[in-house]
Amino acid sequence: MAIDFELYRRKLPVADNPTVRLSVIDIAPDRASRTLVFLHGYGGRARQWQYQLHEFSIANRVIALDQRGHGGSDRPAGPYTMTQLVADLESALDGLAVQFPIILIGHSFGGAIATEFTVNHQEKVSDLVLIATAGEFQLNPFYRALLRMPPPVLRMLTPFVRGWLSAPPHVMHAWYHQAIAGWNGWSRFRSLQMPVTVIRGHHDRVFSKSVFEEVARAIPRAEEINVGASGHLVMLERREAVNRAIQRTLERTARSWREDTVGEGDPDRTALMRERPWLAFYDEGVPYTIAIPRVPVLELLHSAANRFPSKTALEFEGFRMTYQQLQTQVNRFANAVLSSRINKGDRIMLLLPNIPQMVIAYFGTLAAGAVAVFSLPGTGKEDYLQQIHQTEARMVVTLYQSEGIIQSLLAESAMNRSPVEHLILTRPQDYLPLVKRLASRSKKIHLGFVSGRSGERFKIHDFERIIAVQINASPELEISPDDPAVIQFTGGTTAQPKGVTLSHRNLVANALQTRHWMPAAQEGRERFLSVIPFAHSYGLTTALNVPVSLGAAIILKAKFEIADMLRTIKNQKPTIFPGVPSMYVAIKDYPRVRNFRIDSIKACISGSAPLPIEVQEAFEKLTRGRLVEGYGLTEAGPVTHANPLYGQRKIGSIGIPLPSTEACLVDLTRGAKEVKPGQIGELAVRGPQVMLGYWGDPVSTRRAFTRNGFLLTGDVAQRDAQGYFRIIARKADMWYPHKPDKPAFPRDVEEVLFEVPQVKEAAVVAIANQPIAFVIAQGEQLRSEDLIAYCKRRLPPELVPRFVVFVDDFPRTFIGKILRRELARRFEEIQKEHQRA
Repeated sequence: MAIDFELYRRKLPVADNPTVRLSVIDIAPDRASRTLVFLHGYGGRARQWQYQLHEFSIANRVIALDQRGHGGSDRPAGPYTMTQLVADLESALDGLAVQFPIILIGHSFGGAIATEFTVNHQEKVSDLVLIATAGEFQLNPFYRALLRMPPPVLRMLTPFVRGWLSAPPHVMHAWYHQAIAGWNGWSRFRSLQMPVTVIRGHHDRVFSKSVFEEVARAIPRAEEINVGASGHLVMLERREAVNRAIQRTLERTARSWREDTVGEGDPDRTALMRERPWLAFYDEGVPYTIAIPRVPVLELLHSAANRFPSKTALEFEGFRMTYQQLQTQVNRFANAVLSSRINKGDRIMLLLPNIPQMVIAYFGTLAAGAVAVFSLPGTGKEDYLQQIHQTEARMVVTLYQSEGIIQSLLAESAMNRSPVEHLILTRPQDYLPLVKRLASRSKKIHLGFVSGRSGERFKIHDFERIIAVQINASPELEISPDDPAVIQFTGGTTAQPKGVTLSHRNLVANALQTRHWMPAAQEGRERFLSVIPFAHSYGLTTALNVPVSLGAAIILKAKFEIADMLRTIKNQKPTIFPGVPSMYVAIKDYPRVRNFRIDSIKACISGSAPLPIEVQEAFEKLTRGRLVEGYGLTEAGPVTHANPLYGQRKIGSIGIPLPSTEACLVDLTRGAKEVKPGQIGELAVRGPQVMLGYWGDPVSTRRAFTRNGFLLTGDVAQRDAQGYFRIIARKADMWYPHKPDKPAFPRDVEEVLFEVPQVKEAAVVAIANQPIAFVIAQGEQLRSEDLIAYCKRRLPPELVPRFVVFVDDFPRTFIGKILRRELARRFEEIQKEHQRA
């Protein structure tokens, strides 16, 4: 998969008076084997190394600079002497905290700068690679004549050379006269003491042939590689040959566990594979670790808008918005937020379905430096209000149709009890095509106020109107990757929901980890079907952040309705569909589903609940794509595990950890001690996607982590020898009937209950260390005594349910998970009623 280099670009100050900043691409994966530094030549730029950066960034830290005056770097009046250019390199390496020695790779005059740096710092360079580098650089007479023109005249040529030169003519003039024309490298070459590789093409006509051919002979013990048919830009024209030549240089140094050429006896590889045995089962093209760019989440959108400005970003019921249009709308929303005196770090609650306004408000909130707060769909009004108070949200964005929330906020504001100062209202149809918009006019709620009335602490605004008056420019704010980005409330299946605080780095990391798990995904060409609510962490990452990182089209669906979904698949032809098992079941079981041509879907990662193998097989047969089960939790961004899309998948398994993710099982009672493969323990994970903590709850945050920084997931699991994990139960659901080292799990009882044909669904909850069974029955009448009697024949006495409660349905989250804490509350109410009777 292609790497988005712009996410790894940063501006680095290298000089004062005047201030000069170099634009630097710096990709640093975990446990990088070496550091490779690439220097472009005269008129070049860092992106000329794109093929080398992609090839070698998997295992190594790779750095490519836009040199002074070139590419995205500053273009001061001067100086452009060799001394200054070397000083820029020295300052850049210091600013990047590079660990020496490095491998230095230079093209053309970049090779001359690399040579000068190496001569001055022989101890800091382990290997030097010179590509199309000459001993002296004398241009042909025509170019020399051009460069004798005064800089003001050369500036007029800028529009004509912008397409093939990455520096303006006046910079080219200064480079040539101050550094290039007077440089002679023959004596400098002879003083090089480290291994040097000289790479050149056969038809380089920029400079005379002799100044290239003599370079390798002038350097003691240099290795020359003539890659043949190529001009001056060898690394672009013969990229594979150049990569092979650089690889030979790397093989002279200590080998890495990441390289296919490493022998089995290599200690680094052996140690890592013993620590992470699952790496052997990664699909081809999935890196073991990834470099996490130190950028805020908004850079995912900035990069997509820069690379694919005219590509469709959002599709919503016939409405389309390009990435450039989305960027403009986001900027306007951010400016509206700032004009409302919302400060950096303030919280904005977004109570919206998957409509364009949700995407705009999410990225706009982050662009304003604020924190987006999400509450799960289906949350009750009182819980919404409690979460607003808990996070002290100063702004709420929701639908005009949310009458209950609106009236409650108005009432609280009247009593001066609400932290909310601004309420922004919108309608789904506001971003529909004109015909549909006119045909679906919805009622406006009469609130008895004038929008935006001054002099009041609580103001209400219309979404379209508030952004229409704003400017298009992006706000200029310094946002750190470690700043909080979102607060997402957990589902609360076993306890009260907590506000999980995720940083920009957490979200960027998980988006890229998930993106790299789909190595065949193509930038700018994929189409995501996004029906999983963005308010859920799984939806936010897999259905929004990941497609934006790919520059993909996002097909928005406000809710899941099977007939509408199938029509959308038929008409819009999505290629990637993140979802939950219940969605895939509904599609699989729909009558004449093949008529909807769902075979456009080529990849799906199912999350939030176990994926039955029957569903997986049937869905893959229908789509001819790949459907795999994954795992995650809100506290980890959320995705931590998934089965390989194309490799080995295991039935009932959540798969293996994603790149840059560590996972282990710890003892259920002592917590810190790691258990062996095959044993049951609590799943613990560590990686760049793991949360900052619980909002306003430092005690719970401390309890969530082990001493060595692993997040305790609260899930009981097993791991096999190959590194595949299987979830057993929630730790909060287990109980200890007798011995403290022998827990019991709901599944122990539920599987026996499912053996009874009349039992459609069953859920077991331990109350006061006693199992209580809740059952949905079907068919013939079933009595609790019959079920208890059956369990007595199949289970040890301590696991036999003490009571059986028949219910019509279970309380569930919006994705179908059973809320066991609600079942426990219902049982307690039943007990109280019996006591009163």
